[in-house]
Formats: sequence, C-alpha cells, structure tokens
Amino acid sequence: MYTPKKPNFIIATIPLLSLIFMAFMSTVYWGIGMLVPIIVGIAVAAIIGKVLSYTWHDLEQSLADGVSKALPAVFILILIGMIIGTWISGGIIPTLIYYGLSIINPNLFLPLVCLITAFVSLILGSSFTSIATIGLAFMAIGEGMNMPLPIVAGAVISGAFFGDKLSPLSDTTNVAPAMVGESLFDHIRHMLWDTVPALLISAVLYWVIGLNIVGGASQGIDHDPSAILSGLQEQFTIHPLLLIVVVLALVLIAMRVPAVPALLLIALMGAIAAVTVQGRTMGETLQAATAGYVSGSGHEAIDSLLSNGGITSMLETVGLVIVATALGGILDRTGIFSALIDPLIRRIKRTGSLVASTILATFLVGFSSGAQFLAIILPARGFVGSYRRMGLSPLNLSRAVEAAGTVGINLVPWGVPAVFAAGVFGLAPTEFIPWILFAFIVPLLNIIYGYTGFSIKRLDPTEHAQENAESKLAE
Repeated sequence: MYTPKKPNFIIATIPLLSLIFMAFMSTVYWGIGMLVPIIVGIAVAAIIGKVLSYTWHDLEQSLADGVSKALPAVFILILIGMIIGTWISGGIIPTLIYYGLSIINPNLFLPLVCLITAFVSLILGSSFTSIATIGLAFMAIGEGMNMPLPIVAGAVISGAFFGDKLSPLSDTTNVAPAMVGESLFDHIRHMLWDTVPALLISAVLYWVIGLNIVGGASQGIDHDPSAILSGLQEQFTIHPLLLIVVVLALVLIAMRVPAVPALLLIALMGAIAAVTVQGRTMGETLQAATAGYVSGSGHEAIDSLLSNGGITSMLETVGLVIVATALGGILDRTGIFSALIDPLIRRIKRTGSLVASTILATFLVGFSSGAQFLAIILPARGFVGSYRRMGLSPLNLSRAVEAAGTVGINLVPWGVPAVFAAGVFGLAPTEFIPWILFAFIVPLLNIIYGYTGFSIKRLDPTEHAQENAESKLAE
C-alpha cells in the first residue's frame, strides 16, 4: 500500500500543456475535433497519477465520478437534438424565420438578436435550448439579410448566455452559489452588477457593428429576401398560430417544470405540429427527431441551416461532454488542479488580485477540460477560504466563477458550449468566438470591479472575526 503523493506545479502543468498542444494542432492543422486531444490529456493525467502512486482503480473511479456529473447534461443534449428536428419539421422555426425576415429592420437586427435571445434564455434558463431554437431562426434571418453569419452567431450566443448566467432556472446559476454556501437569489442579485451592464454594452456594440455592415457598400445587403420567403412557403405551411408552440414552451419553463420532462413536451409539440399542420407522416416526423430534418427550399445557405437537428446530431457533443468531464474527474482526484491553483492563492494580497486570480484559474480549468461545471466547481471550492479570510463575501467568488466559467468558457474553441454552437450553426468555433462580445465583457467587468472595489460585497465584521478565529484554530 502506498500513500499517493501530491504533484508539484511543474508536473501539474504537463497534462494541461499536452491538451493545449494537441488542441492547437487539431484546430489549426488536423481538423479532427477535440475528442482525441482530450483523450490524450486523460492518458497523460493517468500516467502522472500512476507515478504519484494512485492505483488504476482510483484513476478509473475518478473518470467515472467525473462522467457521472455529465449525465443530466447528456439527456438534455439528446432532447435538444429532438427539439431542433421536430421544430423544423413542424414549421415552427421556418415560421419564425419567415416573419423575422418580413418585419426586422437590418439596422437593428444584431442588437435585437442579442436582446431577444437574452429574454428567451432568461425564461428558459438554458443557453443550449435558446441557441437551438430562436438562435437557429435568427441565423437563417441573418443569412436572408446577407449579414455575416459569424457576427450573428456571436450576438445569439451573447444573448443566450445572459440567461444561462442570470436565470434561476439555469443549472450553472444554481451550482455556483451552492459551491460557496450562499443562497440562489442573493447570488443572482449580486450578478446584476456585471451581467446587465455587459448585455447593454454588447447590444450597443452590436448596433454599431450592424450600422457599419448595412452602411458598407461592400456588403451589399439584399433587402428583397423574396426567394427565401417563397422557398419557405413551398416547403412549409407558414401560419402565425404556430407561434403558440413557442409561447407554450416558454410557459412550461416559467411554470418550473423540470428540464427533462419540459424539453420532452416541447419536442412533442413540434412533432404534433409536423403531423397536424405540415401533413407529415409519423415516420417522417420520427426520422426528423432521430436523424434531423432535410431542407429543400432551394436556397443553399438556408438549407444548410434547416437541414439540422435529430438525436444523432448531438452525439459528437455528447461524446465531448463525457470525455471532458472524465478529464476533469481525474485531474481533480490526482490533485493536479490544486497544484495549479495553490501558487496563485499564496501570492494574493489584494481584492483585485484575488478576483483576477479567480478569473484566471477558472479559465485555466475551462481550457483544460472545456466543461462549464468543472470550470465553476473547482475554482469555487479552491478559493472560498481565501475570500472569507480577506473579509469578502463568497458572493464575489460565485459571481467571478460564473463570469469565466459560465460565460467566458465560450472563448475556448474546444469547450462544450462552442462545440455545441458550431454544430448547430455549421460554423467553426474560431469564426464566431471573436464576436461573442458578452463573453469578453463580463470577465473584464469583474476584474475592474475587483481593483476598484465597486460592487464588491464584504462580510459582516462579526462574521469576518469568527472566520479568522476558525482559521487560526485550524492552523
């Protein structure tokens, strides 16, 4: 029997550097996706674990523990694939596209995309569902207006992760305060300081970008999308009553129906619309839910967006979620994450440095694993003692880990959110990441707040004194 050793900082960087190197080669040269690079990261971490005297049983169990955290997300991804397929087959997304092309002013298109998606995501509490439904419709509308699709995708994702960060129905919004021992609604109120200003700043910037696009002669905006509208009418029955399905979906979520049954009902409503309104057979509808809908409008870009959905379209993302959380499990069990974060914690003496280090550590986990939950959970656990010892409320910590772990992880090309959006939109993550303005602004605001002290919440003096006494007793 051997007692496992703790890795030092140099050893702990080896799996991270291996992953980043393989991810870079995959993204820039090989184009093989992120599954193999993450598996290489797991293999390197396992070798280090054996060197540190962990048994294979320990390492295998750490992989299983990591994957177990991903199972709820796996079921949700499968249901989202069904929703995309049935909502396209049922004419719901095409109806949103049709009326959007008819009424939206190109000058206001990008800020409206950001704000409307933010509203829908706030109600749904799910960035993935918002991206796959209203977001996909906005992408098709943007294509009809000759808008650059990577910019449209950036606006959609910015809005979608506003709700993912702020909605009480969001899983990450519930996980972050739980990890630091604070209440959900105190956490949400504290996040208003960074989330709302970041959304408004993003919307203004998208408005400026949109004006430049529409006003640029080189862009040649086509104000007559009649070919797309006629193609949609030939392929689908377009009717405003189909929008009732969207309203009912929002009502289900607003009633706090649990995620899995709610999403299943939303997919079922799309299937009912496909059979009753579009006149599709049960076999065709189930085919759309399983393998996706195949569009034949005659407009190449619209067909590429609407030929989408189905359970099978989510399998690559499901695989990525599984291997990413497995990697996180083994890195956590072997103490590699702690070895990377501890040197940061020991150097901290100021509030600004503490917040900046939290953001940095969260990004470090995000770039290592690509998984939202790990990027929130591990830094939250690692830094909570430091916040309390400095007299700072853990709400500052939960806000910071959400800033980088929930939102900022969109800047990781191999991260689960970026890979998911790439699959839905048919774009490479590196194309739209520079345009996810919200993901840049939210972490930056937190760092600014840390160094200026603005909106930083401090512990009650009595609570701080008790915390220090407990810390000294523990020493």
